[in-house]
Amino acid sequence: MTGNDAPRSTALLPADALVTRLATGASWSEGPVWLAGAGVLRWSDIPGDRILEVDPVSGVTTVHRTDVEFTNGRTLDLDGSVVQCSHGRRRVERERDGVVTSLVDSWDGHRLNSPNDVVVASDGAVWFSDPPYGIVQPHEGHPGVREYGGCYVFRLDQASGEVRPVVLDVEEPNGLAFSPDERLLYVSDTSAALRTDGTGNHHIRVYEVGPDGTCTGGRVFAEIDGGLSDGFRVDVEGRVWTSAGAAVQVFAPTGELLITVPVPETVGNLCFGGPDGTDLFIAATTSIYHLATLTRDAVGPRVAS
Repeated sequence: MTGNDAPRSTALLPADALVTRLATGASWSEGPVWLAGAGVLRWSDIPGDRILEVDPVSGVTTVHRTDVEFTNGRTLDLDGSVVQCSHGRRRVERERDGVVTSLVDSWDGHRLNSPNDVVVASDGAVWFSDPPYGIVQPHEGHPGVREYGGCYVFRLDQASGEVRPVVLDVEEPNGLAFSPDERLLYVSDTSAALRTDGTGNHHIRVYEVGPDGTCTGGRVFAEIDGGLSDGFRVDVEGRVWTSAGAAVQVFAPTGELLITVPVPETVGNLCFGGPDGTDLFIAATTSIYHLATLTRDAVGPRVAS
């Protein structure tokens, strides 16, 4: 473990905290979410086109679904149902009681690109990023075109059905998370992901969120050295826990790097969970890893249906 100020780690991790592997056998792990009612972690094996679950107590891994059209990020809605992104169907969808239905697949008469990550605000609005990865990488979706011409972050009002873009100035938006009071929205830009010429972005931006859901004042919150902020979560103190290549990095609300925790594989995404919410589950390439922490997700418990 490294960091700008090593003693700060005592507020984040137990002294004996170790990164341990819980499950393996995936081809690219993404989209973890903790299902408290079942006591399992669910995640995506995107190229494998399946959804997996692991019981951290027994270590048993099971296949939840196959032929899922390349699901990626997921979260829990206010009612505990699972909201997830589908590259293949180019939509955001819900799974409730084993039934999968579409929430949104278009905007302004055009198909979405390939929704990647999703969060649900306390008012029930669904916010999701829409980069091109599922339409430009055959192993993560189906070849396609950007029908609306860009890559935006959208907000879906579930009550009215209104869909509107709220962040338009990120080249390839990816990970999303709110600050604890939902006055800030963090959005990662991973446009460097598929480029070999050294161009593109690998930073997290932050926006002020207005009462009407508008996002203003965008600025770079943190640069990710040596990797990408593919996915991240914010804890109850407003710290950002993010993927960073073969590591997890934690940033203070000020943007200061607090610690770097090495992981044996490249990290895709992560989430908090476990019986008391302090377990960090890390989706990294072929595996799921576990790290004990001394904090919890900024989002309160939502019991899965």
